[in-house]
Amino acid sequence: MVDDFCTHSAGFLVMKNPEFIEELKTWAKSNNRWLRRASAVSLIYCVGRRKNLNESFIISSILMNDKDDLVLKGYGWLLKEASNNFRREVFDYVIKNKNKIPRTALRYAIEKMPEESRIAAMSK
Repeated sequence: MVDDFCTHSAGFLVMKNPEFIEELKTWAKSNNRWLRRASAVSLIYCVGRRKNLNESFIISSILMNDKDDLVLKGYGWLLKEASNNFRREVFDYVIKNKNKIPRTALRYAIEKMPEESRIAAMSK
């Protein structure tokens, strides 16, 4: 339910009211796993429409080493969707952080990238 609501309704709301992004940053620091996941997943709607890439990187950085697998998958999913419209920028972000991003999030983030990019991102 969280994902469906965030990728549609909440995402549309955030895109039309960018001042709500500050609230997403607060959610990213919440003790509630679903709010942390929602902070990333709510931006999928925006990056799909070529908006809010920098904010997506900020949220992903806040969530970078979260201990919850669902949160890691959430921001990995956000980066994967962002790579559809911002492949180079997402690749650069992943390479810059590849030694910090947990494998779970990294695998999601690079899933749609060309093979050579995936190999570069997964190498130590």
